[in-house]
Amino acid sequence: MEAEGVRILPEKGEARGAGEISPLLRVKGVTLEYAAQKQVVRAAHRIDLDLYQADRFVLLGPSGCGKSSLLKAVGGFLKPIEGEILLEGRPVTEPGPDRVVVFQEFDQLPPWKTALENVAFPLIASRSLPRREARERAAHYLEKVGLAGFAESYPHQLSGGMKQRVAIARALAMRPKILLMDEPFAALDALTRRKMQEELLSLWEEARFTLLFVTHSIEEALVVGSRVALLTPRPGRVRAEINSHEWDLSSAGGEGFQSTARRIHRLLFEEEPSAEASSRRAA
Repeated sequence: MEAEGVRILPEKGEARGAGEISPLLRVKGVTLEYAAQKQVVRAAHRIDLDLYQADRFVLLGPSGCGKSSLLKAVGGFLKPIEGEILLEGRPVTEPGPDRVVVFQEFDQLPPWKTALENVAFPLIASRSLPRREARERAAHYLEKVGLAGFAESYPHQLSGGMKQRVAIARALAMRPKILLMDEPFAALDALTRRKMQEELLSLWEEARFTLLFVTHSIEEALVVGSRVALLTPRPGRVRAEINSHEWDLSSAGGEGFQSTARRIHRLLFEEEPSAEASSRRAA
């Protein structure tokens, strides 16, 4: 029996009525490889995904299943050897301000710039806004992430969680079509991590941005995501997709939440039956 509010989607498009709404981002038959230690590693194999406006879409899977590689490909940093990635129907061929990445590392902020300057810098460098308007927008988003009082602080004066808030404010200030987050809270302690998840959801409630989020935490996937794609071990393939209907954070310890987490664990880590084994059972 499926947990309330969550179902496994065996077919693409089922969640929205196939063909009714055009996806914002479409990943079609994408295979990714990269060079490592004198060999070529296949990170992902023939991935198909559709992201719609205001989705909170999570890529969930074990280490090495191609989650981050797929995020890099959507960001335009890694070119598929097979298939294509389309944003609003146009091929993704290079990085662009319509896709902004937040990484897990705390050193992604230039240390010589204040929090305000860090948030404003991409707006100024990309000539999206004049300097004064860029600083005004930066101040607005610092306030949204609860750091208005730290606008003139430098990164070394901020905690890890605060640095991540600055990075999120910087990304949102660009108003990208898709916000890409690569395990942004993985290096934080458990309490700070939960607080950051709550703050991310609060920001989403207000701005309704489209989010593509990578994690290897089942609980985080269910808390953050409205849709979750489960990837197999390398090379990553889509094993299943889960449609989660607005999980209430207060239910994270509830039986429905936990039963769904256990089911996801089985899907991720139990081996699929081989054709030979299946035929023996059938016999």
